Amino acid sequence: MRALLDTHALLWWATLDPKLSRKARAAIADDRTDVYVSAASAWEIATKVRIGKLVWPATAGSVADYVVGQAFRPLPISVQHAERAGLLRIEHRDPFDRMLVAQALTDDLVLLSNEAVFDAAGVRRYW
Repeated sequence: MRALLDTHALLWWATLDPKLSRKARAAIADDRTDVYVSAASAWEIATKVRIGKLVWPATAGSVADYVVGQAFRPLPISVQHAERAGLLRIEHRDPFDRMLVAQALTDDLVLLSNEAVFDAAGVRRYW
């Protein structure tokens, strides 16, 4: 499986939060899964930490260091991703989430997310 972590899935994995579903946890832990983390998730986490809406675990180091340490694959944002995110015909307005959906669709990735609203975009979601 080639899987893209939604930001909450990355956070819940990093903090061992039980809100991460068993299926998602097993997929992330499976050596056969290529796990991707979007630059959008790092941006979202850093933004929310800065404004006090989120605490990233200090023991994890930076998001970038954590991604490398977990042997996850960083996924940059391309112009193609950005254009597709802007053109998505879904009601969801969060720009970070729209980017994750666009990246999953463009790069043929399964999105590990609990957000059923993404299904309307035709993304393959695993939870």
